[in-house]
Amino acid sequence: MADKLVYVLNGPNLNLLGLREPTIYGSDTLDDIAAMLEDRAQELGLTIDLRQSNHEGHLIDWLHEAQAEEAVAVLLNAGAYTHTSVAIYDAIRAIKTPVIEVHLSNPHTREEFRHKSYVGMAAKGSIAGFGPKSYLLGLEAAALL
Repeated sequence: MADKLVYVLNGPNLNLLGLREPTIYGSDTLDDIAAMLEDRAQELGLTIDLRQSNHEGHLIDWLHEAQAEEAVAVLLNAGAYTHTSVAIYDAIRAIKTPVIEVHLSNPHTREEFRHKSYVGMAAKGSIAGFGPKSYLLGLEAAALL
């Protein structure tokens, strides 16, 4: 049986992980997180396709692609688009592939403008505040779908 595919999509500024505000986001890079996810995915019989873009349209295209590729789930850290993008909300609602929102920090303990999540309003579930382990927890959830 072929491994089940999980897209791991990362939004703006996540390419700067390890450099950007390490007191909030930690010292792990996106490559570190990818390696951790690859190891766990293999144990769970999953294949991950990890991508990052600073462009909203790419994230939307990739959400559509996840459905076309029959991915079992999408882990989505939309970065700041979480709090602003009705277009990403609409894209999540438009596809059948379950989306799991992930965040390194806990937006609810941060600035007021981060408390509203358009992604979370459309996602199957949300995991936040556990640093890179938020992604692992999301992957564990995806394995149960």
